[in-house]
Amino acid sequence: MANIRGLIMDVNLRSQENNLAHRTRDIDRERLIVRRGQPFSITVQCSETLPPKHHLELVLHVGKKDEVVIKVQKERGAVDKWWFNQQGAQDEMLLTLHSPPDAIIGQYRLAVLMMSPDGRILEKTDKIKFHLLFNPWCKDDVVYLPDESLLQEYVMNEDGVIYTGSWDSINSIFWSYGQFEDYVMDICLEVLDNSKDALKNSEMDIKLRSDPVYVSRIITAMVNSNGDRGVLTGRWVEPYSGGVPPYKWNGSVAILQQWSKAGARAVKYGQCWVFAAVACTVLRCLGIPTRLITNFASAHDVDGNLSFDILLNERLERIDEGNKADSSWNFHCWVESWMRRGDLPKGNDGWQVLDPTPQELSDGEFCCGPCPVTAIKEGNLGVKYDAPFVFAEVNADIVQWIVQRDGRRRKIKVDQASVGRNISTKSVYGNQREDVTLHYKYPEGSKKEREVYEKAGRRVTEPTDESAEPGQLKLSIKHAKPVFGTDFDVIVEVKNEGGREAHGQLIVLITSVTYNSIHRGECKRQTVSVTVPAYQAYKEVLRLHYDDYAKCVSEHNPIRVKALLEAPGESEPIMTVANIPLSMPELLVQVPGKAVEQEEVTAFISFINPLPVTLKGGVFTMEGAGLLSPTEIAVNDDIFPSQKVSVRLSFSPVRPGVKKLLVDFDSDRLKDVKGVATVVVHKKHRAIYTGRY
Repeated sequence: MANIRGLIMDVNLRSQENNLAHRTRDIDRERLIVRRGQPFSITVQCSETLPPKHHLELVLHVGKKDEVVIKVQKERGAVDKWWFNQQGAQDEMLLTLHSPPDAIIGQYRLAVLMMSPDGRILEKTDKIKFHLLFNPWCKDDVVYLPDESLLQEYVMNEDGVIYTGSWDSINSIFWSYGQFEDYVMDICLEVLDNSKDALKNSEMDIKLRSDPVYVSRIITAMVNSNGDRGVLTGRWVEPYSGGVPPYKWNGSVAILQQWSKAGARAVKYGQCWVFAAVACTVLRCLGIPTRLITNFASAHDVDGNLSFDILLNERLERIDEGNKADSSWNFHCWVESWMRRGDLPKGNDGWQVLDPTPQELSDGEFCCGPCPVTAIKEGNLGVKYDAPFVFAEVNADIVQWIVQRDGRRRKIKVDQASVGRNISTKSVYGNQREDVTLHYKYPEGSKKEREVYEKAGRRVTEPTDESAEPGQLKLSIKHAKPVFGTDFDVIVEVKNEGGREAHGQLIVLITSVTYNSIHRGECKRQTVSVTVPAYQAYKEVLRLHYDDYAKCVSEHNPIRVKALLEAPGESEPIMTVANIPLSMPELLVQVPGKAVEQEEVTAFISFINPLPVTLKGGVFTMEGAGLLSPTEIAVNDDIFPSQKVSVRLSFSPVRPGVKKLLVDFDSDRLKDVKGVATVVVHKKHRAIYTGRY
């Protein structure tokens, strides 16, 4: 509201009505927040009827220093211009403003001018502010998505599911994106204001904020703090001193708030799913349809040759590990955003890969994308941005070598089918997983897949005739799905499919690695001579006790088992690798009774210590978009083995709808224990006086 003595008494932005029509009421009910390409109306109250030939003019200012000034036209002109029409009776006028579908997004300042017949400004009201966002409901906006169920998920849903683990043992964690929580929109715009481009040339940056290609690319650079004033610092190994371990976060809001409160100083720490989730929050908040993607068995190809080499010594230890080594990640998360690509040839519209995890420089910045998913599928690696890197993440070859003591290399395995598996996102229709692998690549082994490889410059190995293969031995690793804290067996099987007895030496190495393949320690090693009769199998059973692996395995690090068989009758050594994720116990989270907005409910959370050791320093963290801000409850007493611990928390839900209460438990010996409860928050019924007694 603005109030000035004179003719213009008051300007009413009609925020309640406009925000409801523009689907922004969840962001704010007091401030005006509208979407581009869709009209909105304000009323101007005058102290008296306008004198003859006096008229109103509207001027918009964008940027902290008014870098862009736009005069709003009086009648409909070109499609890319702001215009308004006026309906009035006596002392009140309804002004309907029409923004172009490619307008700059961000905060606007509106000046209402009272003009005399000879063009002089008689009066000016310019304290009026509003925000403009992308509009995926507007068919002329380049982020237009013509499916309401997709829009409800990819723009409006504040809760998500992130897939982790490994391709053959997929886990899911719930995440609170919270894009409509208080002042999150302001922080998202603050993220844009702190980019290198904005600080270098704010006028150019503001003009480019009409383009989701530009805005989304800036966000991938700004979610990580490498080389700029970005939101999150990455760290992939313990200790996480001076910050929050990546696995402890349940949502994006606390991260964005902490960054903003600290004056754009990076928050510690993030890993790929945290970077991707924060980017998802910012993009959804600004109105760009976005979903979080997990690629299992993801390749990080440093040199761009679509192949990555793993060098092992004779003890099966990796000898080329380091920052600049190619690596395979058990899983890797990025986001896809939906937009038309007017900057690219036809056929590149739709989902675009954006990867905010700092891996490789792109045009001198740690950013990646937007890269059309269709370009990856078709092998069009000349398309911007960063197509070769993304293509390798889902398609690279893995070549395993053993480097002998004399320095000679022996190639022991070429794997062309393991990278880029079970590419996953949360379904629009619930919390189940949707597989989108076929959006990224043609079916494994198909003719079309081979054509794409050739176009992309990846070598294609011709399929061999199995019957001509001299090898008669097959090596495999079997295991249960162990829970962290329990003892379990790993079984290495040598199968003899030939008609003669076979002899060999079997080396088994069990190590702890991070999800992105950083070595964390050796758990067990075994070398045995094996004899396998014709058409039979030999099984080597290794029992892993909690005490064996607790010293080098943390609860979110998988166990990697490598087995190598050297047999005189085989032309090459045989090698196989298995990653065994350790599943976590779950918290029990219950919110009994009916939940109503602004009325208190109580959550009950309980947990049984599954470890054979005592836990100290236990802390529960709860949060949920529309329910409550992040809240901690400390457990002061020790938690003994098999002991149950229970806490309760009362809170008043803020907004109606289906919400998720997310809980995390951490202690000295057990971290990253998660629990979730769905809370249906009902609208508060206001009493209506009917006049009856």
